[in-house]
Amino acid sequence: MACRSGCPTKDHATWGECLKAANLKVGWAKSASGLDLTKEKKWDNELALYRSARAQGIQPDSTKTKDIRRAIDISEKTGTAYGNQ
Repeated sequence: MACRSGCPTKDHATWGECLKAANLKVGWAKSASGLDLTKEKKWDNELALYRSARAQGIQPDSTKTKDIRRAIDISEKTGTAYGNQ
């Protein structure tokens, strides 16, 4: 028997056949490079917020969330798009 330990049937001819039958997936694995999914999601959300601000005509001082939110807040308070004065 060549099945993996978590195989419910234990009837596969090879270990590879057992893995294929389990339909295993590889997850996001950049943590060895100092990256992880949480950082990736934060970065994607930050860029989406920046794109949204730019679509409204706002020009934040940077792509950092604190600068984008500051620019949006100022724009809402003044009634004009920040960074376009």
